[in-house]
Amino acid sequence: MFTPNSILRGLLIVASLSTVAFAQTMQGHYGFGTNVGPQDLAKYVTVQPDGRGLPPGSGNATAGAKVYADTCAACHGDKLQGNPAKGIGGDRLTGGRGSLATATPIKTVESYWPYATTLFDYVKRAMPFSAPGTLNDNDVYAVVAYILSEAKIIKASDMMNAETLPKVMMPNRDGFISDSRPELELYR
Repeated sequence: MFTPNSILRGLLIVASLSTVAFAQTMQGHYGFGTNVGPQDLAKYVTVQPDGRGLPPGSGNATAGAKVYADTCAACHGDKLQGNPAKGIGGDRLTGGRGSLATATPIKTVESYWPYATTLFDYVKRAMPFSAPGTLNDNDVYAVVAYILSEAKIIKASDMMNAETLPKVMMPNRDGFISDSRPELELYR
């Protein structure tokens, strides 16, 4: 299946390889720049639905409740309800199951997202809004466990890690249609 994550991953790899080649050429020619290594590129690798790219670490909903209160609630609300009224714009994270085909769809992690690994990837890279990418891997696993637990997708006692997270069955996992155009095989 062709996903937005696979498109982004492909574009980032091409851009990274171009940057590496350019830097290597320019470093010798002009005497500036540095080589880009695997560790430099690692922060740009997308976590795949099957769990490829997930880092070591773990977290549960109890630890995640604290991380959420400290770093997420200001934007997403103390009950994951979102904060658009305050102008901050943090999306609602739970609720809305079964609403997507109605006149008033509610797009949340619970109602829309097909893979729990995408939630990890997004939180790891883009959150918190005021300091993206600053949460360590254990904190990201924990806050993801908290959100999934509050949405009643996993049990509050479940531990999330690189092995368990890809196995989480999101409520809308089968709500997307595969793009069957043959030319898309070129990008996989």
